[in-house]
Amino acid sequence: MNAGAHGKEIKDIVKSVKCIDYNGNEKTFTKEELEFGYRTSIFKKEKYIIVEANLELNKGNQEEIKNKMEQYKNYRKEKQPIEYPSAGSTFKRGEDFITAKLIEEAGLKGLSIGDAMISTKHSGFIINKGNATAEEVLELIEQVKDNIEKKYGKKIELEIEIVGE
Repeated sequence: MNAGAHGKEIKDIVKSVKCIDYNGNEKTFTKEELEFGYRTSIFKKEKYIIVEANLELNKGNQEEIKNKMEQYKNYRKEKQPIEYPSAGSTFKRGEDFITAKLIEEAGLKGLSIGDAMISTKHSGFIINKGNATAEEVLELIEQVKDNIEKKYGKKIELEIEIVGE
């Protein structure tokens, strides 16, 4: 899906990806064939099982790299609800708006259905306060999407992938 943070995305380091299809056929995609975009790649429309990725990392000063890793870890602790189970950032940014900001401005921070809740730390995350069911999470997602569309006329998209029924 081309995950990203702090101005970087997985597309920045991927050289190629080896996959198998559901018939067991092997295929290797070059970076160009992966069709990377904002939180998307060829794997959103084509069904493959990724078995290997060839990454190209830049050499750097070990101490500087450790410091940057520590900064990112601290940022996540401070800004994201990592103390609760979640699927990560639930909603994509809009083209002309920050979804989490709209959710907060709409007064939805802390909204719960069962144990599924819009995080009070970062409203772009739906967290599990204990025993949330998939049904509760999906219902909360729909409530947020409906509310934002009615209040702001904006359609928000999921960053997470819903699989199964």
